[in-house]
Order: sequence, then C-alpha cells, then structure tokens
Amino acid sequence: MKKIFRMAAGALAVAAFAMGCSAQADQTTDKLKATLQTRLGDVAIKSVAKTPIAGVYEVNLGTQIVYSDANGDYLLLGDMVESKTRKNLTQARLSETNRIDFASLPFANAVKVVKGNGSRKIAVFSDPNCPYCKQLETSLKSIDNVTVYTFLYPVLSPDSTLKSKSIWCSADRGKAWESWMQNHQAPTAAGTCDTAAIDKNLALGRSMNVDGTPTVFLADGRRLPGAVPADQLDKEMSSVH
Repeated sequence: MKKIFRMAAGALAVAAFAMGCSAQADQTTDKLKATLQTRLGDVAIKSVAKTPIAGVYEVNLGTQIVYSDANGDYLLLGDMVESKTRKNLTQARLSETNRIDFASLPFANAVKVVKGNGSRKIAVFSDPNCPYCKQLETSLKSIDNVTVYTFLYPVLSPDSTLKSKSIWCSADRGKAWESWMQNHQAPTAAGTCDTAAIDKNLALGRSMNVDGTPTVFLADGRRLPGAVPADQLDKEMSSVH
C-alpha cells in the first residue's frame, strides 16, 4: 500500500489545546470513516476520533495522522504543535497509537550491541545506506548503559541488501555494523550464512508500519522516528519505567 500523503514541510502551529482524543466511536466518526475510506481508496484508515476542537477529527492512517471536517470534504495535512510548549502533538499520538509489545520482538534476528551495563534497551530498524541511520549511530556513541537491537532493514537499494547480508554473516555482527556505520569500513562476510532473518525483518517492519529508517522503539513500546538527537534519546530512555 502506498503512502499517498506527505507531511507538510513545516509544522502547523496551533493555539494551545489538550489533544486527549476520544477513542470512543460514535455515529459521526463511524460515518466519517466510511466516507473517507470510500474516497481514499486503498489507504487503510485505522481509526477516526474526535479532537477537542469542535468539528475537527483525527484520522489515523497507521503511519500518518491527518485531520478532517465532519463531512470528510476537507483534509488537513501537517503536524499539530502546542504553541506554549512546542510539543508535537501529532507525533505524540502516532507514538502512542503505534505502541508495540517490545518484549515480543524477535531479538534473535537483530544485531545486538551492548554499551556499559546495557540496562536500558532500544530496538532500531535501520538501513546500512541510510545517512540518517549513520547520524543516529553517531549519537549512540555518546550514550552509555544501553543495549541496542538493530533490525537490519534494507529498503533503500539492492546494495543495502548486500551490505546487510555481509554484516549479518560477519564473525562479529555488532563490530561489523558499527565499523560500517561509524567509520565507513565495508563489511566482510566470514562466509555464507542463513540470511532469512533479513527477510523476516522486512516483513516485520511492514507489519509494524515502519515506513522509514531509522525508526527507534523504546522498551515501553513507543516509537521515535528519524535520527533522534542524543540528548532526546537519552531522556526518552530514562523515562521508561
């Protein structure tokens, strides 16, 4: 399924309000969902919910949230930002609605790197040729006491698949991954090996609406899209209980 909407380049600053969307469906949301599903064709709508703004509805497309009037005649594409705190409310909602069961992830299919005591845990879907993924790896260099499970997710090019397989078949996967992402040292496979884990990662990512790299999942199941700055990532990990 193609993602037909792209977020507006700049966040749309909205007057301060509490997001607190109701998850309880009513006749209006049911009718609106049916109308938009017909008009948007193959775009799957996960849910429609009220917002605190009268006449404005949240439309959850899984990887994206857009906003609609009650009749589905107009759609607003962009992020809702709370002006007082500058908090991105749209991203917060996406993180919450796309929360996963972290413990159920197939960690055997990930490249594992332990830093310090490894007490904090994150999972990252990453492409070896993704510049933002390399930026995230640079940020991770300054973060201690974390276990990073990297699910190789080669979505950018055939070369991404080749590099992922070489890293997976290396004698030390963690070292091969970091050497490539941080120092641009090409991975060298120790020999042929079973690379079915990479295909499984691709299927897993698609089922979890991972439509870009890097995508970070915290231990409480929340997701953080993009190259999260080191200070923000450290803060988010520390907030997990």
